[in-house]
Amino acid sequence: MFLPKPWSNFKASLERRKEMDSSSSMAISSIRANSEHEYMKRECQPKTWTGGLHRVLCMQGGDDDGSYAKNSEAPASAITLSKPLLLTAIQSMKLFVQSEEDSLRVADLGCATGYNTLATIDMVVEGLRERYIKECGVDPEFEAFFSDLPSNDFNSLFRSLAATLSNNKAKRYYAAGVPGSFYSRLFPKGKLHVAVSLSALHWLSQIPETVLDKRSSAWNKGRAWIDGAKKEVVEAYAKQSEEDLEDFLRCRKEEIVEGGVLFMLMGGRPGSQRPDNQLDDSDSRAKHPFTCSMDQAWEDLLNEGLIDEETRDGFNIPAYMRSMEEVERAIGRCGGFEIQRMEYQRIVEHSKEKQDEWIRDPVSYGRAKANLVRATLRPIVEAHVGPYLSEELFKRFENRVSSDISLIRKTCFYGVIVVCAIRK
Repeated sequence: MFLPKPWSNFKASLERRKEMDSSSSMAISSIRANSEHEYMKRECQPKTWTGGLHRVLCMQGGDDDGSYAKNSEAPASAITLSKPLLLTAIQSMKLFVQSEEDSLRVADLGCATGYNTLATIDMVVEGLRERYIKECGVDPEFEAFFSDLPSNDFNSLFRSLAATLSNNKAKRYYAAGVPGSFYSRLFPKGKLHVAVSLSALHWLSQIPETVLDKRSSAWNKGRAWIDGAKKEVVEAYAKQSEEDLEDFLRCRKEEIVEGGVLFMLMGGRPGSQRPDNQLDDSDSRAKHPFTCSMDQAWEDLLNEGLIDEETRDGFNIPAYMRSMEEVERAIGRCGGFEIQRMEYQRIVEHSKEKQDEWIRDPVSYGRAKANLVRATLRPIVEAHVGPYLSEELFKRFENRVSSDISLIRKTCFYGVIVVCAIRK
């Protein structure tokens, strides 16, 4: 078809513009794809815990379904079980002669967030107040210190505290947050009258270096935790646990006044069990969130090509369940404390009614168990693999747990050690 020359030039120009637009569009799409690829590549790379474990270890903050505040039933059960021992310690401890300028000082070390820490401090303060009013005729003022690592969600904690105090016209105590590791000094010498640490001391200050060294015989290949691990791994954890507990006790020895109380509740195991058997019985070992299902979830990520073996093997849960003998030995080495009472107790994971409900609805069980793991491990998992892969891990954990009905039928017990000691 014959076209006038101007139209021919216009058509040629139009074709060149289309080609340029097409090339630009392809270039932009390529840049966008590369950018997304690079973002995902960066997001899914294993992270280094710059500055140490204390910068990332904490219970999950907030108040959503995956928060510690919504998933701390087991610690609450342990605290309820140990409440009579704590009240007995409060009722029998020395009363201190107070000047008008003095106050009684109570600290929760490893407070996390939510109801458990607030209820415990309330119980200690009210128990002491009743004694002072009854036996001394005075109503003393109290200072309450809530202490945990700087990564703890203190904002959520103090929002909960404010809501609690607003419902009570009489101010029960003056509160303060104390960020820092309880494996180091937190208070001036002779500052505290009562120090409690509830469901926190089984968390270690760090992963032993030999466990993270793949050239070492203690390299914990294929496992996220130490239950059932080889001898060298367990020994490295036991050594770290021993050093940590002695550091904790030496610091509290300086901070607690003579006659003051140190009350500790921590994850533990029976003295009859070796350290490699952290969970006492086979059903607990199978069902505990740190063991089989956790290892399977990491293996799923590996098999799907989302992580490599080094990433999987580089993740270790920094927890150790001590025996009463290990605790008693540490207290003896430290000196300065007299053990008033020490017990090992077992806490069932959940009620029989709840178990029957979950057998009928395993998806709900998987969701609940995954939220429990999010509440305790999400911050350190995110520090290791980033938010995207962290969530992928919890999804696979949920699928593993909800798809195994035989697992739901098992009963998991958590062992705890309760210690009440008086500062000599």
